[in-house]
Order: sequence, then structure tokens, then C-alpha cells
Amino acid sequence: MYVFYDILRTRFIVLYTALLLVSTFALFQIDSDPVKVVMSLLNIVLMVVPLISIVFTTIHFYNSYEFMELMLAQPVNRKVIFLGEYLAVMSSLCIAFLLGCGLPLMLYGSGSSALTLLFCGLVLTMVFVSLAFLAAVLTRDKAKAIGIALLFWFYFSLIYDGFLLWFVYAFSDYPLEKITLGLIALNPVDLARVVMLLQLDISALMGYTGAFYKGFFGTSSGMVLSVAVLLLWVLIPFVWALRIFSKKDL
Repeated sequence: MYVFYDILRTRFIVLYTALLLVSTFALFQIDSDPVKVVMSLLNIVLMVVPLISIVFTTIHFYNSYEFMELMLAQPVNRKVIFLGEYLAVMSSLCIAFLLGCGLPLMLYGSGSSALTLLFCGLVLTMVFVSLAFLAAVLTRDKAKAIGIALLFWFYFSLIYDGFLLWFVYAFSDYPLEKITLGLIALNPVDLARVVMLLQLDISALMGYTGAFYKGFFGTSSGMVLSVAVLLLWVLIPFVWALRIFSKKDL
């Protein structure tokens, strides 16, 4: 709890919350249509939120190194310390996101699309916090860990989309809908984007592929599966990082 309250008082979290709050209110002032505002916020959720989450978490981990070493000198289990740090960072970033984006969306009554956007933002925050902890425990060098974390973000936000477009273009003569569906599951950012776009009911703009995705993600089983895959993206890096931290010589 001490770490959690300490993070909430940091200037970075306050500025992050203020940035999201001002951006969301500004979008509502520019356009009163909640659907258009949600679409504009989607770009922030898919690009800015993961970047801030992964960079802040990595820097915080190394800034807390001495504190963790002090705690490890006490009769405290390593997994408890790691879990406490993880939950503190994840909770503070999720609260900042909910206050910054959720409060204006709820005040303007944006409906189910806003709830889906908030869910995607929260899940992506947790995913990239997990990836940041994984990057941090892989090396003792802070600069190298930040580089690995940025590589994670760059890959999932930019490089993977380029690879997917190349794949679809190169094999356009073949039925790729089901294969593309599997490839999207390998990227949490793309998965969140597809779920959000289908929630906004603009799948018609995506042609036959959009109709296929709507037929899958639009069903209850498809939505449950997509949520399960997103949660796996949270759990797998976290468990991997926890195992490394438990055996690592600090």
C-alpha cells in the first residue's frame, strides 16, 4: 500500500491524469458526437496509453531497486515484493486512465462504446505494465531495459501492423480470414483495435474481412475468447517476469 500511495502522489501520475482529462474534454468541445469522440480517443488508447505505461513502469522499477533490496533483506518472500510492486504500478496507472478518460465519457453519456474503450484502455495498460516488468527483470542495465521496453511498444504498435499488411498483400489470392484472425490474437493492440472498431459498428468499412470479424467478435463466444486472449497477454509476461525475479541475483 505504501508503494501505491507513493506512486499516486508522483508528479508524473498527476500530469498523466491531467493530460487525459484535458484531451477528452477538449475532444467533446470540438465535436459533440460521442461516437466520433470515442474514435478519436481510440488513437490515444492504442498509442499513448501503452507507451506511457511501459516507460513509466520500467523507470519506476529501477527507481525502486534500493527499496526492493531493503525489503529483501527482511524475511519477506520475493514473490510478495514483486506482486506488491506490480499491483501498485498497475493500479495507479489504471486509476489515472479511468479518471482521465472515464470521468468525461461518463459525464457526457457515451454509452456502450465508451465502456468498451475504457475496458480496452485498462487491459492495454495491464498488458504493457506486464511487458515492462519483463523488460526490467531481463537486465540490470536501466538504459538497456528501457530500450527493450520501447522495442516492445514499437513492435506491437507499429512493426507488427506492417508485417500483417505485407502478409495480407503477399497472399491476397488465398482465403486469409481465419489466419488473419489468429495473427491478430498475437498482438494485443490489434486485438483491442478490432474489438473497439466492431463495437462502433463500422465493420462495413472493412469489407468482407470486416463482415467475417463481426461474425466472430460480434458473438458472445467470440467476445469471451478475445477477452481471454487479452488476459493471457497480461498473465504470460507477468508470470515469466515473476519467475525470473524469483531466481535473479539482485
